[in-house]
Amino acid sequence: MGKSMDILKLTENATILQDLLCRQGNYSVNFTGNLSTWNLTCDHLLQRKNSILPPGSKELTQWVRILLYCIIFLLSVFGNTLIIVVLVMNKRLRTVTNSFLLSLAVSDLMLSIFCIPFTLIPNLMGNFIFGEAICKIMAYFMGLSVSVSTFSLVAIAIERYSAICNPLKSRVWQTRSHAYRVIAGTWILSIIIMIPYPIYNALVPFTMKNRKSQGFQCRMVWPNNTVQQGWYILLLTILFFIPGLVMITAYGLITRELYRGMQFELGLKKEPKVHKNGLISSMSLASDEGDGCYIQITKRRNTMEMSSLTPSGGSCSLDRARINNSEAKLMAKKRVIRMLIVIVAMFFICWMPVFVANTWKAFDNIAALRALTGAPISFIHLLAYTSACVNPLIYCFMNKRFRKAFLSTFSSCFKPCRRFPEMEEDLVATGASLSKFSYTTVSSLGPS
Repeated sequence: MGKSMDILKLTENATILQDLLCRQGNYSVNFTGNLSTWNLTCDHLLQRKNSILPPGSKELTQWVRILLYCIIFLLSVFGNTLIIVVLVMNKRLRTVTNSFLLSLAVSDLMLSIFCIPFTLIPNLMGNFIFGEAICKIMAYFMGLSVSVSTFSLVAIAIERYSAICNPLKSRVWQTRSHAYRVIAGTWILSIIIMIPYPIYNALVPFTMKNRKSQGFQCRMVWPNNTVQQGWYILLLTILFFIPGLVMITAYGLITRELYRGMQFELGLKKEPKVHKNGLISSMSLASDEGDGCYIQITKRRNTMEMSSLTPSGGSCSLDRARINNSEAKLMAKKRVIRMLIVIVAMFFICWMPVFVANTWKAFDNIAALRALTGAPISFIHLLAYTSACVNPLIYCFMNKRFRKAFLSTFSSCFKPCRRFPEMEEDLVATGASLSKFSYTTVSSLGPS
C-alpha cells in the first residue's frame, strides 16, 4: 500500500513538473529522449487544459466546426469542378487568363480534397487514424496545392497588369503556349519546394486522454528548432509576403490606370461633339458586357449631310445612347476596381492567420499552442480553406461570359439545339485602351 502511494505521488509530481515546464516553455528537458515527443506531450497537456469548457458549449463548437467544414468542402469541390468542366469543354474560353484559372481550379480542388477531410477528422477524433503513408501524402499534396494556388494568383495578377497597363509589349509574349510554360514552371517549382513535407512528416505516438490507449498525430518532426524556424520563414516569404506584395502592386497600378481612364472619359463627356472635315468622332463601348477597362474610338465619314436626311430627333437619340454607353462603361470600371480590392483583401484575410500561426509556433511553440490549440487553430485552417471556394466566385462566376459559357455547356447536355449566339460575340470582343498616353487594342478582361 505504501509503495502504491509513493508511486502515485511520484506520478503526480512528474505531471506537475511536466505542466510547469510546458508553461515556462522550457522544452529542452526530455522525458522520452525525443524533442518531438516532448513537444507532443506538451501539446496534449495544453489541449486538455484548454478544452475544459462547459459540455454544452464544447458540443456546440464542435457541431459548428463540422457544419462550416462541410459547407466549405462542398462549395469548393462543386465550384472548382464546374470551372474545370466549363473551361475544358469550351474551346473559345481557352485564353491566357483562363489557362491560369484552370490551373488555379485544379490546385484549389486538390486543396479541398486532400486538406479539409484530413484536417477535420483527426481534429475531432484527437487521433490520426489513416496511417503514415497517408500522413506523408496528405501533407505533401496540401503544401503543393497551396503553393500552386498562390503562384497562380500571382501569374494572373501579372498577366492582367501587362494586358491593361502595357498592352503593346504584352501581346508579344501573351500566348497560350507561354501560359502553359509558366503553369508548368509553377507546378515544378511547387513540387520541388514542398519536398520537405514527405521527408519530415511522420506519425508521432502519444497517450490518449483516457491514459489507457495510444494515439498518433501526423506532424513535422524537425531535427532541430533552427531548421523548423528557417522552413516557416521561407514559406512566409515565398508564399505570403512576396505574392502579397506583387498582387498589391499589380492591382494597384491597374486601379490607377482605370481611374485615369475614368477621369479622362469624364473630361470628354463635358466637351462638345466635334464635327470636322466630314468626320464625326464619338465614344462607344466595344462590348456592353465587357469589364469597362477599354474605350473604343469609332470614326465614320459622312458621304451626305446627316442633317438633311435625319430628323432632328435622331441626333438626340444618338446622344442619349452615347451617354448611356459612357455611364455603363464608368459603372463597369468601378466594378473592376471593387473586384481588384476584393481579390487582395481576400488573399490576406484567408492566408495571413495560418502563416502567422505557423511562424509563431516555430519561434514560441508553447505560447502558440496555449493560445491556439483546439477550436482556434481549427477555424484558422478553415479560413485558409475558404480561399478554395472564394477564388471560383471572384475569378469566374462574377464574369458574365463565363456564366453564359456555363449555361451553354450544361444546357447542351439536355437541349443540344439551344445556342447562345451572343456569347460568341462576347468571347471575341476586343476594345481599345485609350488614355492621354496610349491608344492600343487589347482583349477585354474582367467581370460584368
